[in-house]
Amino acid sequence: MVEGFITGLHKSPFHGFSVEFAEHRLYNKGESTRHIDWKLFARSDKLFVKRYEEETNLRCQIVIDSSSSMYFPFIEGKDNKVQENKIIFSIQCAAALIELLKKQRDAVGLSIFSDEVKIHYNARSNAVHQKLLFTELEKLAETHQPESLRTTNVADALHQIAETIHKRSLVVLFSDMFESKEDSEHLFSALQHLKHKKHEVILFHVTDKQKEIDFDFDNRPHRFIDMETGEELKVNPTDVRQQYLERMSVFHEDLKLKCAQYRIDLVEANINDGFDTILKAYLAKRSTMM
Repeated sequence: MVEGFITGLHKSPFHGFSVEFAEHRLYNKGESTRHIDWKLFARSDKLFVKRYEEETNLRCQIVIDSSSSMYFPFIEGKDNKVQENKIIFSIQCAAALIELLKKQRDAVGLSIFSDEVKIHYNARSNAVHQKLLFTELEKLAETHQPESLRTTNVADALHQIAETIHKRSLVVLFSDMFESKEDSEHLFSALQHLKHKKHEVILFHVTDKQKEIDFDFDNRPHRFIDMETGEELKVNPTDVRQQYLERMSVFHEDLKLKCAQYRIDLVEANINDGFDTILKAYLAKRSTMM
């Protein structure tokens, strides 16, 4: 059951005048006679108005993290080629969801943020609005590398977005969740803010699992560069792998526990699996929950 404002494919708790008949009610003096059932009046000599089951659209706000870390992996010398990095994966998923929502006559909005909210469009379902969203996604996809070092400020951006979505919505967030602040509570309070507003939240945790989670690098010296601060570190991965895996495990477990606590649907999105595989698996899972 969703709250909506235009005709769509989802049942609403409200009644309106659409295709599917629900029940009759007595006519009240002074209201429009447009929906009076005259055949019933002929049989009963009483005025009744037809009530219909309103079918409404879902509101979905797609939120994409465009901070510098989302451009990993970045390969120098391939600026003219679209790379399968985290930002491209998120854009592909977002475009597929917008097309799906369009076919269902649902309303969809788009927010893009890094250190602050860069773009925010509230949910609408008209064709001009959807074309605008695709244009913004195309612009983002054409930026093969961040214009400048941009830290992630997921918490503040989500607080701001939560205040701008005034009606109950489905919020789909694409982010690697690498927050610049070390205090994870600040981040999860922002997610809780969305839940407090009665939104359903789906978090696609976008990562390159092989490199970022499993830390699978050759046993030779590497130069690691922080994509958000520019800080460089020369090290042999073997020397730091165990410590890295332990800290990443703590971060990952904390993320799963907090999402479960706040009833946020967490989707592990490994970019190496492809956006279509991740979306198909998740949508198939959701269909069994309906």
